[in-house]
Amino acid sequence: MTVQQDAPTGSDTQDLEVWIDQDLCTGDGICVQYAPEVFELDIDGLAYVKSSEDELLQDKGATTPVPLPLLQDVVDSAKECPGDCIHVRRVSDRVEVYGPEAA
Repeated sequence: MTVQQDAPTGSDTQDLEVWIDQDLCTGDGICVQYAPEVFELDIDGLAYVKSSEDELLQDKGATTPVPLPLLQDVVDSAKECPGDCIHVRRVSDRVEVYGPEAA
């Protein structure tokens, strides 16, 4: 007997976005090690999120979608961040699901 796990579809999926509070960023680069497709260190030594087109988003509070295949890497980044500055939230209601303000 095998167990089949289906990916959530339709209303079961929840789009997530991530942002970094640069005021708290320590510049350790752990996030870049976990998810270089999503995070990048800039010349100021702080981490920023990148757009899906690989563009560095330097505006304060800039968000980028969390691609489903990278979700665990982004969550691990938030958990391991020494500055507690990585926030992952649902797009629909902006509730933080991973990060320092998650319930």
